[in-house]
Formats: sequence, structure tokens, C-alpha cells
Amino acid sequence: MERIQKLKEILSQSPNDCFVLHALGLEYLKEQDIHTALNFFKQVLIQDEKYLGTYYHLAKTYEKLGDYNKAIEIYHRGIQIASQLKDNHAKNELQMALDDISDE
Repeated sequence: MERIQKLKEILSQSPNDCFVLHALGLEYLKEQDIHTALNFFKQVLIQDEKYLGTYYHLAKTYEKLGDYNKAIEIYHRGIQIASQLKDNHAKNELQMALDDISDE
């Protein structure tokens, strides 16, 4: 919780900082506060739809909630953005995660 408090302090100074929003999402996931994590990941993509790392974590969070259709939608959107940005590494990571969920 100490890390969350520090991140929230930073966020109060820079409320649109995608790095901090993403980090808060990850910290809340560690605390098993899935809904709060989900909200932070969604905020990241509202601020910057090109923040590629968040697509993976947002989709995985939807998977944890059992919303596989939403997870698949997020993976597809992330793959599309990664293709536009020519980020093959992110695209491949998202595609592998999508393939995993599609196999289930």
C-alpha cells in the first residue's frame, strides 16, 4: 500500500501521467483489487490510446473478471494500434495472448 500512496501523490501533481496511471493499475492488481486496477488501465487508454503496454494488462484484467469477449476486443484493438505504430514486439505479445484466450 505504501507504493500506492506514493504513486497517488505523484498522480496528484500530474493527473494525466500515463506511466503513473499504469503503475497504479499494476499495484492494485498485486493487491487483488481488480476493479480499481481495471479503472486505472482504462484511464491510461483514455489519456493515450497508443500506450501499448496497457492493452495487455487491461485485457488480462478482463480475463480475470471472466469477461473474455471484452478481453478479446481489447487484444484486437491493441494489435491494431501496435500495427499502426509498427511495434512488432507489442503486436506479437498481444497476438500470443489473444491466441491463448482463443484456444480456451
